[in-house]
Amino acid sequence: MCDVAKEAWRKYLIQLQVNPLWTKALTSGVVAALGEALAQKISGFKKIELRKVLLFSVFGFAYGGPFGHYLHKLMSIIFKGKNDTGTVAKMVLFEQLTSSPCNNLLFMLYYGLVIEGRTWALVKNKIKKDFTPVQLAAWKVGPMVAWVNNQFVPLELRVIFQCFVGLCWTIFLNLKARSAVIKDS
Repeated sequence: MCDVAKEAWRKYLIQLQVNPLWTKALTSGVVAALGEALAQKISGFKKIELRKVLLFSVFGFAYGGPFGHYLHKLMSIIFKGKNDTGTVAKMVLFEQLTSSPCNNLLFMLYYGLVIEGRTWALVKNKIKKDFTPVQLAAWKVGPMVAWVNNQFVPLELRVIFQCFVGLCWTIFLNLKARSAVIKDS
């Protein structure tokens, strides 16, 4: 089994070199779908809602992977590929003040309008009410993730690292929500 995993990883790394954008987009789409499916299971859904899983996958594929690919490429140019402590601090600040709020806003729009099928007025009100708490929560964990990612993870693996951190975060939030529901029962 170990040899199979090594060979799969080797082929994956080759695809990252040959087709970096597509590989990151596909990875992001698959991980987003997996995260939603696991979240539904953890939340106690009797049957997985495939529509939601597919729509999360579309978001990861069409936005998450490509955005991360170009963001890290841009940061590599802006910060000249350096990863000393001072440069990484600037990268974290840049990422947290630009892409983090944009990503959260875009996801809230997509989730409300596309996944939940709500009206623009309802989504706008939800964003007015919840955007600040969502962004503040993101800033509790995001800077640490960005630091590790920019300091220690090779450029070609940064999007994948963020995908898996997002997967872990989704699982954690759903487990936390589930335990709160169980406690209140």
